[in-house]
Amino acid sequence: MLETVDLDLELDRAAYDKVFRPLRDRLALLQREVFEAGIPVVVVFEGWDAAGKGDCIEKLVGRIDPRGYEVHVIGSPTEDEVLRPYLWRFWRRIPARGDMGIFDHSWYRRVLSERVESDVPRRVWQRSFDEISQFERMLADDGTLIVKFWLHISRAEQRRRLERMEQSDYESFRVTARDWKAHRKYRKYLEAAEEMLERTSTPWAAWTVVAATDRRYVRVKVFETLAEAMQRALDARSAPAARREASPKKGPPRRRAAAPALARTVLDESDLSKKLAPREYEQELDRWQKRLRELEFQCYERRVPVIVVYEGWDAAGKGGNIRRVIGGMDPRGYSVIPISAPKGADAAHHYLWRFWNSIPKAGHIAIFDRSWYGRVLVERVEGLCAEDAWRRAYHEINEFERSLHHAGAVLVKLWLHISKASQLRRFRERERTASKRYKITEDDWRNRARWEDYRLAVHDMITQTSTSYAPWTVVEAEDKNWARVRGARVLAEAMAERLR
Repeated sequence: MLETVDLDLELDRAAYDKVFRPLRDRLALLQREVFEAGIPVVVVFEGWDAAGKGDCIEKLVGRIDPRGYEVHVIGSPTEDEVLRPYLWRFWRRIPARGDMGIFDHSWYRRVLSERVESDVPRRVWQRSFDEISQFERMLADDGTLIVKFWLHISRAEQRRRLERMEQSDYESFRVTARDWKAHRKYRKYLEAAEEMLERTSTPWAAWTVVAATDRRYVRVKVFETLAEAMQRALDARSAPAARREASPKKGPPRRRAAAPALARTVLDESDLSKKLAPREYEQELDRWQKRLRELEFQCYERRVPVIVVYEGWDAAGKGGNIRRVIGGMDPRGYSVIPISAPKGADAAHHYLWRFWNSIPKAGHIAIFDRSWYGRVLVERVEGLCAEDAWRRAYHEINEFERSLHHAGAVLVKLWLHISKASQLRRFRERERTASKRYKITEDDWRNRARWEDYRLAVHDMITQTSTSYAPWTVVEAEDKNWARVRGARVLAEAMAERLR
């Protein structure tokens, strides 16, 4: 691919002066329109050292509103970033709806410099091609515009620029021994870049290769490409709205139809009669709490992250189960993360963004009281997202959890199951007990009225997201003693298995 690039392309001063200023003004206008339309924009600059990435970014931000963009200079990961999954630091930098994120280097470090310099094993960078494409597809499916540039120069041109920068009083500090080392490996980097472009140029995130020998040509090419991409995104966003305006007015929306009942679901395989006598419960709970404390320290020493997901029916006992699981643990080694409806920045990003932000560093434990499965449960049943969004989420969640698994995490997912009759008894007990009354809300009663809808949603969730690397465990929770011991035991066994 790169050998076909015409590196002699250039733009004379007169032509540049004629087109560049109008292009800058157009981009400023498009930025405002993109903000109003709520379209997040990701701009990635990759390319050779000294190819002009910094110059392009400087010219780009020189005209647009500084309140609407953030520039991210991506270098080697920090100590904290090394202890997280590779994509964690990039998910955290994804722009909110209407904002622009500009990346000087990006997630492609793994398949470029880290590959060539042998910073990671071959199996890791090979696997990263798929993870990167999945990451970009998730963002694009959520409405993010992704524009990627590879700035290309020849080896001879790169050498001339590095030598010129070394002789400059103002730029010599920018040339390091690492730059010259990479220059000597130009052919290896070229091979890596070729494969990267071939494997990650997709319909939703295509690469634009820019001949970067002439700086004026580069600026105009980058600005034109970005402006055209933003305009296409705006046109695509406005087309459905225009069709809705043109369609005849309809009456009030009809109530969502109930889901068709299933004769039998995976939940029906559970034996809800299982119980533990009080004395046996105390003995077993003490045993597993001590074991969890031992495993917590071993995971810390071995730098193994642990992620626990609690889902279940309202009043199934998630909170009580979590309290018993952490009862013997060192509180410095875990965090409990309660999840409710997204607000503020959480609602302005991809739905997985807030969960990526909460991923524990290696050696620590994160316990989620509800989780990313809200997309395929409450958001599905209550119509809070489009059908294509929650159907797409099964695959997105599997990919998300696969990335965590590849990063070495233990993933334990528990569904606490009770009968409909038992839930009603617990609801009424909460209403009668002053200290528990705050736990029962109108939302709980509304959710109960749609029990069959949720039952079907839970069945689909478990069957479509129970994988070899992140299986679901249905915990029989009719008896709270049994459920608490079972949850602690399942977690302990998963941690022990990972440590083995």
